[in-house]
Amino acid sequence: MPEKRQGNGIRRGAQYLDGLRDGREVWLRGERVPDVTTHPGLYRGAATLAAFMDRQFQSPYSERVTFEQDGRRYAMSFLLPRSREDVLRRGEAFYEWASWSNGMFGRTPDYKNASVTAFAASAEFLSQGRPEFAENMRSYYEFVRDNDKVLTHTLVNPTYSYAQAKDGRYSDQVALQVVDETDAGIVVHGARLLATLGPHADEIEVFPSTLLQASEDNQRFAFAFALPVNAPGIRLICRDSYDHGKATFDAPLASRFEEMDAVVVFDRVLVPWERVFMYRDPALCNKAFAETNAVIHMMHQVVCGKLAKAEFIVGLLCAMARATGKDKDMTVKGQIAEAMWIAETVRAFRYSAEQQAVQDRYGNWMPLRRPLDTSRNLFPKMYPRLIELVQLLGSSSLMATPCEADFGNEIAADVERYFETMNLSSRDRVALFRLAHDVAVSGFGNRQVLYERFFFGPQNVMASVYFDLYDRDAMIGRVEQLLAG
Repeated sequence: MPEKRQGNGIRRGAQYLDGLRDGREVWLRGERVPDVTTHPGLYRGAATLAAFMDRQFQSPYSERVTFEQDGRRYAMSFLLPRSREDVLRRGEAFYEWASWSNGMFGRTPDYKNASVTAFAASAEFLSQGRPEFAENMRSYYEFVRDNDKVLTHTLVNPTYSYAQAKDGRYSDQVALQVVDETDAGIVVHGARLLATLGPHADEIEVFPSTLLQASEDNQRFAFAFALPVNAPGIRLICRDSYDHGKATFDAPLASRFEEMDAVVVFDRVLVPWERVFMYRDPALCNKAFAETNAVIHMMHQVVCGKLAKAEFIVGLLCAMARATGKDKDMTVKGQIAEAMWIAETVRAFRYSAEQQAVQDRYGNWMPLRRPLDTSRNLFPKMYPRLIELVQLLGSSSLMATPCEADFGNEIAADVERYFETMNLSSRDRVALFRLAHDVAVSGFGNRQVLYERFFFGPQNVMASVYFDLYDRDAMIGRVEQLLAG
């Protein structure tokens, strides 16, 4: 039966936090977490996201990140794009959400909202599997939209054998697979990775890899569904937290923007039929993100977030250089200019994609794919360079960073005197370089680098897909025309 439409659109932060207290099974640091909203390694990330959700009700944010329909306000990421103007509105909302964390809270709800909305807008694609799957997706879209649900997702099975995975096959020992089929639904067992924001999400979207070999042996691995995170049999195993309980002054990013990653274990979990969107059709699963254009709408959200992140790094570099007067040095100017070029490149990709928006075969509008695809292939290389520039400019100053407590103890006079620069007080200088340390040296910062390197997958795979989609014949034709004289 279809999902019940009980919600009224956007939720307040308190409602979101209350929804996380649902008995979900989350494991962190060797222990089961009784409440993710109070656990020392998790609660501040949850509080940050709750604060973001509250902004949906506040002017001027509300006008940018929500829209009104049938007397309710919904997150703009749920807007079905029926015109080029809708594409621009969605882009502004994506950028606004990203600016609240300067791109450092990468998995805000709008990312998966963009995916669900795209699938719902092109749901007839899913009817190729079974007619009811299309209606399931439309109903699910309305459910998450009306209740402002926060989603995480998993795409990748654990690798037991590299050679096996390279051939597009999965291991019976570890991969998530269907182990039973009943009148109530399918029963799945195995594991998936990596659910970013998993402990802080309401729902988990389990979609197929696009590299699933289309064979009968792989039918039990071919499915798409969504479930509440607290569904019986779902267990989240977290990495260690990068929020070590430090004051915001001492860890300005990790104390605010810890978006936990988790491996998801499914222990004979029942998936009701109304929550199933694809099943036993590897070929259809492989085409799903491309044919529905979900990947394009997701890339749109991503390019807006990467722009906010690149701009933030530019601002950080400029502030660091100004602190000591290095911004007058030609070499330093050149280093920071490189970061500026990266930010402006990402801005150009976004602008080009939005301004050349096109209508798809389902009647929806979407940004032009090629600029977005170029951005998602380049940024995994650009971001590590941005961090290297922070390290090169910061040098030993990234380590000359006493704690906030040192400004209030018996050595405070030394700290006030010896950490001052020509343009910043000692406290402001230490705060700035502790921020730079959190960006470029800390565990939080290095997780961000790893996250960016593999955001959409291995770089060689993404580059190969880009090559295959590129209109090479037109370029070759120009060469042949010249040679023909």
